[in-house]
Amino acid sequence: MAENGKRPIRLGMVGGGKGAFIGYVHRIASRLDGDYQLVAGALSSRAEVARQSGKDLGLAEDRIYTDFAAMARAEAAREDGIEAVAIVTPNHMHFAPAKAFLEAGIHVICDKPLTSSIDDAYALQKIEAKNGAKFLLTHNYTGYPLIRQARELVRSGALGKIRVVQAEYPQDWLAEPVEKSGNAPGAEWRTDPARSGAGGAIGDIGTHAYNLLRYVTGLKTAAVSADLDHFVEGRQLDDNVNIMLRFEGGAKGMLWASQVAVGCENGLQLRVYGEKAGLEWRQDNPNYMWFTEFGKPRQLLTRGGAINGAPASAMGVRVPSGHPEGYLEAFATLYSQFAAIIRGEGDEFEGLLPTLDDGVEGMEFIMAAVESSRNDSRWTPLSR
Repeated sequence: MAENGKRPIRLGMVGGGKGAFIGYVHRIASRLDGDYQLVAGALSSRAEVARQSGKDLGLAEDRIYTDFAAMARAEAAREDGIEAVAIVTPNHMHFAPAKAFLEAGIHVICDKPLTSSIDDAYALQKIEAKNGAKFLLTHNYTGYPLIRQARELVRSGALGKIRVVQAEYPQDWLAEPVEKSGNAPGAEWRTDPARSGAGGAIGDIGTHAYNLLRYVTGLKTAAVSADLDHFVEGRQLDDNVNIMLRFEGGAKGMLWASQVAVGCENGLQLRVYGEKAGLEWRQDNPNYMWFTEFGKPRQLLTRGGAINGAPASAMGVRVPSGHPEGYLEAFATLYSQFAAIIRGEGDEFEGLLPTLDDGVEGMEFIMAAVESSRNDSRWTPLSR
């Protein structure tokens, strides 16, 4: 049983087989609160890897699939078939499985970005899901309690009218051409336009930074001016991104995402400044956030602490303040709150979780930035 006494939701997985980092993370997130039980999977495009991965995870032999389409058909026909599926494949393999399972009436949990092309994103948006099947896009950083707190502070007017937003996400794991080593499958597909799409770093981590600033501020993006580079010789996709943003209403923003920033491991951070106050948050120390009202001393807000009174923030707090929570718990918050929505009991979570529409906007952001960069950083609107 789940921690809340409910029956676990029967979960399937597409991708995420042996050696796949993100599949492992999704499985941990799904079971942290006991809301899901993995019962079926098409865990790899390679048949033998799919079969061995399924066996290693203890799946019944007849529920280990080598083809996601066959899995969607078979599971939809079973009385004990899966109720939700997690899609944790490379970008170019998001659209077809998502389409197959939505049309089979199975809820979809999909890793970001939504698809590898804007046309696929729009096509997915138009699908009429059978039996009202729902969709969750796992921009997992939105599950951090203090990000929920930041969102509440902005919406309450505590910062006043937003003037400036800065988001950044630097890493260094692609500072060398590791994709050519033959030992870095994650790097291979992320730097391959056929599998990643038009964006490299911007699609992999830039969309996280963009989604985070949109989630917290609620600002609507009018246009972007982007400079996308690939510093590693021979690389086909960007590994460093500098973007200026104009928001409706006059606010301005800057976004930097890099996978060649030597010395940076996973430096996602967000800064938001309004007429009355500002806030600063870093993902590598996610249980703390600085909030400063103009002319007053800085306040350190803590996850679950005395100042933290936002209901939406408290929803993700599992342990008392002073005990750190992090990446896996934030991921699990999305899973557990989506489980409540699937069960028809999660009205309070509607609007808090990243949706298919958020994924479409993320793709529009990528494409606008790519177009802008190709045109000498010309200001380019986010539009269809």
